[in-house]
Amino acid sequence: MKHLTPAQIVKELDRYIIGQDQAKRSVAIALRNRWRRQQVPEDLRDEIAPKNIILIGPTGVGKTEIARRLSKLADAPFTKVEASKFTEVGYVGRDVESMVRDLVDLTVNQMKLRQQQAVAEKARQMAEERVLDLLLPEPPARPPAYAGPEPGSSRASRPAQPDTAATREKLRRMLRAGKLDDRIVELDVTERSMPLVEVFSNVGMEELGINFKDMLGNLMPRNVKRRKMKVADALRSLAAEEAQNLVDMDKVVEEAVARVEQAGIIFLDEIDKIAGKSAGQGPDVSREGVQRDLLPIVEGSTVNTKYGPVRTDHILFIAAGAFHTVKPSDLIPELQGRFPIRVELGSLGADQFVRILTEPRNALLLQYTALLRTENVELVFEDDAVARIARIAEQVNQRTENIGARRLHTLMERLLEDVLFDAPAVDPPKVVVDAAYVDEKLEAIIEDEDLSRYIL
Repeated sequence: MKHLTPAQIVKELDRYIIGQDQAKRSVAIALRNRWRRQQVPEDLRDEIAPKNIILIGPTGVGKTEIARRLSKLADAPFTKVEASKFTEVGYVGRDVESMVRDLVDLTVNQMKLRQQQAVAEKARQMAEERVLDLLLPEPPARPPAYAGPEPGSSRASRPAQPDTAATREKLRRMLRAGKLDDRIVELDVTERSMPLVEVFSNVGMEELGINFKDMLGNLMPRNVKRRKMKVADALRSLAAEEAQNLVDMDKVVEEAVARVEQAGIIFLDEIDKIAGKSAGQGPDVSREGVQRDLLPIVEGSTVNTKYGPVRTDHILFIAAGAFHTVKPSDLIPELQGRFPIRVELGSLGADQFVRILTEPRNALLLQYTALLRTENVELVFEDDAVARIARIAEQVNQRTENIGARRLHTLMERLLEDVLFDAPAVDPPKVVVDAAYVDEKLEAIIEDEDLSRYIL
């Protein structure tokens, strides 16, 4: 993060997201401020709170992609939640604190996986020794030596112990060369039979202070089964088991909680769905209640999770919404104050669609070209075809619902439907897409407005 300046952050985001410069600048500043906060004196560090952001704009303009790419760039814990899924405490549904618990769960799993990858080599060596023990069991223990010969008998010579070291090393070389992969060995596999227990609560099972799965798992006896498997499969199974045993879960949980508290990002989508005055009846009755439940989480509070208490004071919240029928000012004033930065994302036009189709590292044209290359079909897009697709996408968005760049996905599927279906039997194996090809495939749909609403 030290060398990741706001300008460099925007440059990295430009590789995947077209336009929306103001939104990129805002999130870049917010991300850089996190690093700056870590450099200030400790007595002031806790006083610096993140400046949460609201992204306002229609669907398909890059709101979610900006937040997701930002978290990947900073390697920060990230989760995306839909505000419309939450209900006020007391109603059936998910409470707002569950998004913090989800973020902690994801981070613990990611940290555990990284630790397992770090000890993978050592785990493989330990698994290798266990496989060699299966292939070459230890000889039986020798009987205790006599104190002396019995009267009247000759002194018994101790039987010679066979030397297995050379044999074991020979098997090791064969194992590493893959010559023993198909040999069958018997392996004891530990399986835990878990009864299905479901706890109904207005705050969900994860809110309970007791981890029922771990508690019941310790109470139930371990079911050890002897299975026959190939040496290659046994090696993978034992390596995974050893890697899991080598990971210090207490340290993993401690590091994960610290990362969530200091670098976590929660993307709160569809926040406009909980804005506006409550009608007092029907499904919207808890709309304002959800906003009030969000207040302490966004401002900073302590959430109890199965890994211990987690503070939300320095988690960055990025909210997003289309705000077609409501305005950000329709949120309750207290919640508005928790999101001091507001950025409006503009609608996408034909020029932006051309860039989206061609410029990003994951551009749609590159994706379809790579997909068909696996079938030995060469797909070539002419410049006039790209411009025509972009104009059609803009036109359909204006005539029907404006779904932004997602319109390009529907158009490309319709445009290449025949090629995708016929591959690899396409003859000739080179398909050139020009403006005439685009008009031929899409003109009938575009002209029939009812049909375009149904298909596109």
